Amino acid sequence: MLDETHQVIDVQNLTKRYGRHTVVDGLTFRVRSGAVTGFLGPNGAGKSTTMRMMLGLTRPDAGSASIDGRAYHELRYPARHVGALLETSVPHRGLTAADHLRWLAQSNRIARQRVGEVLELVGLTGEARRRVGTFSLGMGQRLGLAAALLGDPPVLVLDEPVNGLDAEGIRWLRELLRSMATEGRTVLVSSHLMTEMSMVADQLIVISRGRLLAETSMPDFIRRHGRTYVRVRTPEPLRLHRELEQKRAAPRFAPDGSLEVDGMPAAEISRLAAAGGFSLEELSTHTGSLEDTFLKLVGNGGSDTHV
Repeated sequence: MLDETHQVIDVQNLTKRYGRHTVVDGLTFRVRSGAVTGFLGPNGAGKSTTMRMMLGLTRPDAGSASIDGRAYHELRYPARHVGALLETSVPHRGLTAADHLRWLAQSNRIARQRVGEVLELVGLTGEARRRVGTFSLGMGQRLGLAAALLGDPPVLVLDEPVNGLDAEGIRWLRELLRSMATEGRTVLVSSHLMTEMSMVADQLIVISRGRLLAETSMPDFIRRHGRTYVRVRTPEPLRLHRELEQKRAAPRFAPDGSLEVDGMPAAEISRLAAAGGFSLEELSTHTGSLEDTFLKLVGNGGSDTHV
């Protein structure tokens, strides 16, 4: 187990402007070790720019980003501290997969044997001598992950890592990220695939228009911002709908003919149904998905934020 007092990403008042357009606007958050943290935001929210500033590829106009108390450019052998995968990270197309990794290993003083280990880990052992320019999108993504893992780093910063991976590859990556977090590493992952994020992330950082909307655990995010409703099935949906409206609940008809009721708990609906002589075929409480919750929060402009 790695020392959980270290390997923390700390972003303070990070700001980036391009002309009159502010891409990242005073962004402050902290990514702790021992968890997978999902970095969410709509297209153009500033996620990739924020990650590039973390990794010293883009200079901020204000604020700072540090990893274990140091800026990325202060790390003497960065691949041994931070494993990074960005959408813009493209190795030289004329190199073989093994040569690309050997160059990275040599420049970061990483043992040469580690190249073979990470190629095996990402399933590219048989493609080690193949030139990168002939790789499919999925193979290129696996090579990018191999490069990120090369230095056995305590911190991972991954931008859309499942792009191009098939179902088997996505499952493999999910298990890898979970195991890395269990070992005490710091894992920050951006993705537009909400279903996948809901299966792997412990913590969430949500931004929109370069500003922080939420910094919280996955369950708390859905509980605070999600929609919780009661689904009711009855042979008399129209009559029950009228009864519920009279009690100032907010029922609506679902496409399958059931009622979805906001503003009244299941126990109270059960008592109302019994008093009115309704026969209930289903009475269940539901909470919205991560995708529904995310779209609701971003859609309303992020009111009541900074969880």
